[in-house]
Amino acid sequence: MEVWQQVYDPFNSIWLSAAVAFLPIACFLVCLLVFKLKGYQAGFLTVVLASVLAVVAYDMPFSLVGASFVQGFAQGIWPIAWIIIAAIFLYKLSVKSGAFEVIKSSVITITPDHRIQVILIGFCFGSFLEGAIGFGGPVAITAALLVGLGLRPLYAAGLCLIANTAPVAFGAVGIPIIAMTNLVRIEQYAVAAMVGRMLVPLSLTIPFFIVFLMDGFKGVRETFPAILIAAISFTGTQYFSSNHWGAELPDIVSAIVSLLCTTLFLRIWQPKNIFRLDDEKDFSKKSTLSVGQIFKAWLPFVLLIVCIVIWTQPWFKALFEEGAIFDYTQVTIAFDNIALSIVDPKGAAVSLALPVNFIALQAGTAILVAAFLTILFLRIKSSDAAECFWDTLKEMAIPCITIGLVVAFAFVSKNSGMSATLGTAFAKTGDMFAFFSPVIGWLGVFITGSDTNSNLLFGTLQQITAQELGVKEALFLAANSVGGVVGKMISPQSIAIACVAVGLVGRESELFKFTLKYSLALIILIGIWTTIIAMFLPTIIPDVVPLHH
Repeated sequence: MEVWQQVYDPFNSIWLSAAVAFLPIACFLVCLLVFKLKGYQAGFLTVVLASVLAVVAYDMPFSLVGASFVQGFAQGIWPIAWIIIAAIFLYKLSVKSGAFEVIKSSVITITPDHRIQVILIGFCFGSFLEGAIGFGGPVAITAALLVGLGLRPLYAAGLCLIANTAPVAFGAVGIPIIAMTNLVRIEQYAVAAMVGRMLVPLSLTIPFFIVFLMDGFKGVRETFPAILIAAISFTGTQYFSSNHWGAELPDIVSAIVSLLCTTLFLRIWQPKNIFRLDDEKDFSKKSTLSVGQIFKAWLPFVLLIVCIVIWTQPWFKALFEEGAIFDYTQVTIAFDNIALSIVDPKGAAVSLALPVNFIALQAGTAILVAAFLTILFLRIKSSDAAECFWDTLKEMAIPCITIGLVVAFAFVSKNSGMSATLGTAFAKTGDMFAFFSPVIGWLGVFITGSDTNSNLLFGTLQQITAQELGVKEALFLAANSVGGVVGKMISPQSIAIACVAVGLVGRESELFKFTLKYSLALIILIGIWTTIIAMFLPTIIPDVVPLHH
């Protein structure tokens, strides 16, 4: 077997190497912002440039570039595109069965105001879905719901991407933090607590910021009591749960508490002026729904929650382990002739194979099971269900290729050492690193599309730099995650998913332009916030506990 050793500074000047490593990212930005290319075209050109640089500048064997491309593309299709296909299929079934019209009416009975609806669905319900499934599913489902409620597609997608920032760090049952702390060999609790502390300003302001984007300061004034309840109940619960229970539950608990508090408050208070982005004026006829009708309409999403809860149980996961009843559902394709040798920031060489894993136990499969149960319980005709599924596959063909190409670029960038070059350059900034620490996480999520991948990519680098600078390591590890959450709204993967959900395939550049300025502003603020904590508030950083097993 051939083992290739990664190089992080091919030009013997870390800044020149970093400038070269940044070229594929620059290419992607220019393709979308200047040439306004479609997502799959930008993704294709970016992955080609990254592959050329990997071979020419980093001396990576061509076979390893090919293996990285296949590994990344496969990961893009499974589990990421699989989750989105299943989520869009479930949504289409809800529309086809007529349940979605009842959902719309039930939301209007809580409030007909579009500003507050975006907070209830985009922020609260989206946070719940982020905590349960992650990987782009929440944006797909909430953006589609909001378009159904009368918002313009591009607008709905953009607002959902921004709303999705607050919960990303604890997404998919805390996987981003748990994966990173396992990698750097420490207990997760200090990092989860620190993330919860750092997110307070962001989680508090995001609901107000969304309303401000929709209707300016006038909108914030008119909806202030309801948005305040949503923001405080969410942030308070997120802070408490992350500091006392760890990384698994903050999103799910915060979302439920915020949704309940805001809905109950709207029973006794409504804004004087009802703000709508469509021409609907008469809401009197909407309030004659029985509890049974509302429950039946929301059943697809109730089933989704039940399936996801079952999927995350240890006893259920055990059924799919090696030697268990369903172990045949795990397929691994390995490239036996080539491997990668990585020198981690501690100087230890780690040899990595590049397997392609297909594991049936994915959130996408849980969503698909919920879809089949929906067909059963709502008595949807098999011909209608087949039509919904076929429509979903047709709509998802191009986006699946886009997501595959984007994740393939992420893997080529990671496996060639380009991503590590960028991180290493930032780590050389010394005392300024407190500002750049979240920027690394932001870049990592922009490249890989996932807070988990970004944390795995840069977790060790953040830990080592903290030790070298004499800063408690929980701060920089948490900063990587917190910076990552605002990179999610501009990640090519997220943009592609949001465009699919609202039927805007091919208009990725418009959505990217909408979210980019907000992402840049937020990452600068998070960098400043991290610097303030490192310099003036070190007492709020918890001590980490090494893993002993």
